[in-house]
Amino acid sequence: MNNLRILNSKEKKKIIEQVKNYFGIENLELDYIFLMSDERKVYLVSEDAARVELDMLRVNSLGLYFGAFEDNFRLSIEGAQLIGRKAKKNVVELNDDTKWLEGNDIEVSGENGLKIVKCKNDFLGTGQLKNGTLINYVSKERRIK
Repeated sequence: MNNLRILNSKEKKKIIEQVKNYFGIENLELDYIFLMSDERKVYLVSEDAARVELDMLRVNSLGLYFGAFEDNFRLSIEGAQLIGRKAKKNVVELNDDTKWLEGNDIEVSGENGLKIVKCKNDFLGTGQLKNGTLINYVSKERRIK
């Protein structure tokens, strides 16, 4: 069973600051409650969720999946869509999203590290740029065939 716990304001602020600094965001207001699972996945729920006794629920997840802690904090597809427009650095823009949405890695230039992947006005999630290869994190269930 996957337990969820509400993060306190200090933990929430730490995640927001990390995301702001890494992606070059000046102002990031996320007026949500942050929940963390045992697997270190972070979910966002509305303030109304505070009224629900989470201990009484048997759920695997709740709210919007924002990202997870691995080596760094990696945004989910929805997390990238939520903050992508504000990101000023660590964004890779693709001319064509087909290969990415099929789940393929893509050759791009730039500094190694986590990147928000964008094509035109669409934010497609995050990838890990390593030695000129943007490693795809789109899950198999979400890839186009």
